[in-house]
Amino acid sequence: MTKRLTEVARKAGVSEATVSRVLNGRGGVSETTRTAVLTALDVLGYERPTKLRGERARLVGLVLPELQNPIFPALAEVVTGSLAQRGFTPALCARTIGGVSEADYVEMLLDHQVSGVIFAGGSYALADAPHDHYRRLTDRGLPVVLVNAGVDELGFPRVSTDDAVAVEQAYGHLRSLGHERIGMVLGPEGHVPSRRKLAAVARIAGWADPAEWVERSSFSMEGARVAASKLVDRGVTGVICASDVLALGAIRAVRRLGRSVPGDVSVVGYDDSAFMTCTDPPLTTVRQPIETMGQAAVDLLVTQIEGAGVLHDELLFEPELVVRGSTAPAPGR
Repeated sequence: MTKRLTEVARKAGVSEATVSRVLNGRGGVSETTRTAVLTALDVLGYERPTKLRGERARLVGLVLPELQNPIFPALAEVVTGSLAQRGFTPALCARTIGGVSEADYVEMLLDHQVSGVIFAGGSYALADAPHDHYRRLTDRGLPVVLVNAGVDELGFPRVSTDDAVAVEQAYGHLRSLGHERIGMVLGPEGHVPSRRKLAAVARIAGWADPAEWVERSSFSMEGARVAASKLVDRGVTGVICASDVLALGAIRAVRRLGRSVPGDVSVVGYDDSAFMTCTDPPLTTVRQPIETMGQAAVDLLVTQIEGAGVLHDELLFEPELVVRGSTAPAPGR
């Protein structure tokens, strides 16, 4: 008990006596100090006293699929900073292979009486994934915001990059360079953002049967290397990828086939995550406006927390094509 008082006091920046007064429900403590103590208790993983468990902490969960893809740490930096400015403490929950699942994180966050949750790249983006844990949040009436497209029936507010505009920019860029055989490396079949990208390109390219031009992959360089190799073997000279990580895998595939990027095959990524200016060659990619989207997600969540209503529409943000060295005129042009 003494150790707990010491840790909570240090985290909250108050005395142990003040912590004791809060935990025992005594007076003489300002609301600001009381909130700081309860938040510190939550962040350190201690259970609140029974009489205090009914109150939500000023703690917000940010659930990410991983931290290896640089786009997710970039989003985390924006969201956590914006939450702190609004007086909330962020709780970062990043999934790992064989580690804590998204559903388990949801249970942990509910146990800590969080005020709300922001998800990015979660199971909501996969049509065939289990979604029961999201319904637990709905049943609790907990404010939730999803970053990037997901299945429609969940009913949560969404902040998304406009996938159709993104691939239209990428496709138009490759066509302007004379590429006629353009393929795509996308996420799994049920991945909703990939479905949107495919629908947009199929429409503007006039594909009756996309199977010849599309390969699916997990969001890994290894998976993308296999997928892109199949496209290059079919004579594709331009490849649009659903992430920068997939694009790096595609570049590796081209080189392993004894060809060059962009001399033989041009590659376009998606995200404009960190260090894409430092790759060889620097990656042409479609930039997601992560800073604007992260701040919008926090604004939507705080609006719900404060009881000002819920915006059920999906907010679409305009991406930007960033042309670098991985694209060039088609061979023979």
